Amino acid sequence: MLGVDPGLTRCGVGVVEGVPGRACQLIAFTVVRSDPELDLAQRLLHLDTMLASMLAEHRPEAVAVERVFSQHNVGTVMGTAQAGAVAILAAARAGLPVQTYTPSEVKAAVTGSGQADKAQVTAMVTRLLRLDAAPKPADAADALALAICHIWRGGARSRLAAAAAAHSAGPAAGSSRSSARSSAQGSPGVSPRSSAQGSPGVSPQVSQWRKGQP
Repeated sequence: MLGVDPGLTRCGVGVVEGVPGRACQLIAFTVVRSDPELDLAQRLLHLDTMLASMLAEHRPEAVAVERVFSQHNVGTVMGTAQAGAVAILAAARAGLPVQTYTPSEVKAAVTGSGQADKAQVTAMVTRLLRLDAAPKPADAADALALAICHIWRGGARSRLAAAAAAHSAGPAAGSSRSSARSSAQGSPGVSPRSSAQGSPGVSPQVSQWRKGQP
């Protein structure tokens, strides 16, 4: 599982292995950096290149990206949203399913409280992955928290979505079958011969950690 904490200046990326209900294992993490003085297009291209490299190297089964939500700094939110879109596009290009999570959902999954602060999230990620030291900077810890969140909750969310889709399709399918039976039986007062004849006239830089490194 690959988690992405999107950002233009610093984008956290974390790779975690695990299954629901079991302890997860850290595989790698990195922070993709770009110079704020560079052209926006070049910064996004650099991020896309680095994400594509991570996806090709680690071959995750899915990608989890933090969903952008803020009512304050519009400029920062726009950059974060652009970085998040690049992450989603990179995953789609690689043929991988993508799930987005709000910060509160990630905090609740990892710490048990949707109001936890960054220090608490980092502490729990360090504990859950049984690390000797906390992953730094915080962007890396947030990306790992996203990956853990999806491992533990993504399967349940997918099953709920599939069940909802099946429930919504049920009445429509039943209606279609009824219509098909009615058409096959014909309408009262209309002979099969008339129906058959039809009607006339109707036509930067990257700091990273990988498994095996000290």
